[in-house]
Amino acid sequence: MNNTREVEVVVIGAGQAGLAAAYHLRRSGFEPDRDFVVLDHSPGPGGAWQFRWPSLTYGKVHGMHALPGMELTDADPERPSAEVIRAYFDRYERTFDLRVRRPVDVRAVREGAGGRLLVETSDGVWSTRALINATGTWDRPFWPRYPGQETFRGRQLHTAQYPGPEEFAGQRVVVVGGGASGTQHLLEIASYAAATTWVTRRPPVFREGPFDEDAGRAAVALVEERVRQGLPPRSVVSVTGLPLNDAIRRGIEDGVLDRQPMFDRVTPTGVDWADGRHIDADVILWATGFRAAIDHLAPLRLRAPGGGIRMDGTQAAADPRVHLVGYGPSASTIGANRAGRAAVRDIRRLLERTPAAA
Repeated sequence: MNNTREVEVVVIGAGQAGLAAAYHLRRSGFEPDRDFVVLDHSPGPGGAWQFRWPSLTYGKVHGMHALPGMELTDADPERPSAEVIRAYFDRYERTFDLRVRRPVDVRAVREGAGGRLLVETSDGVWSTRALINATGTWDRPFWPRYPGQETFRGRQLHTAQYPGPEEFAGQRVVVVGGGASGTQHLLEIASYAAATTWVTRRPPVFREGPFDEDAGRAAVALVEERVRQGLPPRSVVSVTGLPLNDAIRRGIEDGVLDRQPMFDRVTPTGVDWADGRHIDADVILWATGFRAAIDHLAPLRLRAPGGGIRMDGTQAAADPRVHLVGYGPSASTIGANRAGRAAVRDIRRLLERTPAAA
């Protein structure tokens, strides 16, 4: 029995990028359930934001940009960002009748018959003429490997599992990572922990002064060049540096943000450096970022020799039917909005050039 359902476009993911794409599909005349579907594996609205730790309040969020067509207004900066954005995304989905299907796990995307793609999911198979992949990175936390890591008798966890600072009361915590999450964790944990140690592979880069539009464009261009070459994308934040705000300044003055070079090995009781230094630890918190969650695209063989997917705008250079939004240069809230619009524009042109098979 063939229970494959046919649509023009499948959108995978209902975070910022996926909802922006769905909005522009509707604006372009595509009807949900008839012409396109949005598949999301999360239990409810909110994208990756719904999984953020409670102490990350909305006031601490860096530059959350509104979704197209609906502003996010009157948000209480003291409320957890997970609550604020979950409610906003829920209202957005209902207002524009996007009919997100969840929870649906996408297992693989394969070549189908007649130039179509087959999207295999926990809820059956979809046949589509075009695909917008908006799966983000939250589901692929990056855990570096260091000698002795498996011998550590304490607790190891990743930012994706961060529960909030109270759980580290009285413990000696090593925080690994020089990005925004690592510094936020340290500033929160320091007043609860017995001791904190901050280690990074490279010295952190702090950015003074306003981050204007020209600086933003230059940062995005650097990330864009990597994906154009088929290299794995770096985050936009990784090339912008950390804003030197009042909280960061206090952390530096207080010695909380006293960066140490990366340790060389993990021991049962802590971490060691090659020069003989040792620090005892109860917890190693890996604030080491995420990678693009695109394993389900593997059957399409889109990866370039450099390890990433070579991109032309939002389009996979190897397959014009496949668009990645929220990937590489569009992995920011404003970038995701623009990418969703661009992907829909290009897909409309593609579908007009290649009429559906009879």
